[in-house]
Amino acid sequence: MGWRGQPEEWTAAGASRGAAGNREVILMGDTGIRLTANDRFKRASTNFTRIGLLVAVFLHLGLFVLVQPFEAADMGSVTNEIESIRLPPEVRIPPPPETIARPAMPRVSTVDISPDITIAPTTPDRVPRGLPPRPRAPDPSEPPILIPYDTPPVLLNVGEVLQVLEREYPRALKDAGIEGRVQLWIYLSEEGRVEKSEIRTSSGNPLLDEAAGRVVPAMRFSPAMNRDRVTAVWVSQWVTFRVN
Repeated sequence: MGWRGQPEEWTAAGASRGAAGNREVILMGDTGIRLTANDRFKRASTNFTRIGLLVAVFLHLGLFVLVQPFEAADMGSVTNEIESIRLPPEVRIPPPPETIARPAMPRVSTVDISPDITIAPTTPDRVPRGLPPRPRAPDPSEPPILIPYDTPPVLLNVGEVLQVLEREYPRALKDAGIEGRVQLWIYLSEEGRVEKSEIRTSSGNPLLDEAAGRVVPAMRFSPAMNRDRVTAVWVSQWVTFRVN
C-alpha cells in the first residue's frame, strides 16, 4: 500500500513512514490499529492529566497535614509545693543575773551565863542543938561574900538577855571586831531579883565593861535554896562579847 503512488517504508517495529513525513502510522500488535500522532498526544495528555491530578491530590494532602494545628504535648506540669513548717517559738536565753554582793553577816554577840561560884568551906565552932538558926542575908552594901546554898540560882530568861547584849554591844567595837569578857558580881534577893552588880574582872575595855553592867538589870534568876529555904546570895556571872 502507498499514499499517492509513493512506496511504503516499513520499519522493523512495524511502522511505516510516508514520503512527505507528515503522517505516521503505528501498527499495534495483530489488531491492526493505527495511531496517529494526534492520538498519541491525546493519550499522553491523558496520562499527564492523571499524573497531575495525583500530584495535586498528594500536594493537597501534604498541605492539609502540614496546616493541622499542633498540640503541645503535655509534658506534665512540675509544681514545687512548699510545705509550711511551723517553727518552734524562739527561746530567748535570759542574761545571767547580775552578781549581787553578799550582805555582810550581822555580827552577833554572845553571853556566857555559866555561874562561877565557889563555896567556901565552913567549920562550926560547936555542934548546934536543934535546928540551926536561919542564915543572915548578906548586906548589899558589904563587899561580896560567898554564902553556901544547896540549890544554885538559874538564869531564866537567856533569850531576852542575849537580845539586850546584842543591843548594848557598842557598834564601833563590833565593826572593828573588838571582843571581850567581863566577870561580874551580882547580888540576888531571896526572890531572885538583881539588886546590885559590880565588876570583878575587867575586860580591859571600859566600853565593854559598861555594856556588861547595862545587861545585868535584864537578868532574872530563880531563887537560891539553902536547906530548903530561899536565901539571898552573891553570884559570879561572866558576860562575853564575841563577834561571830
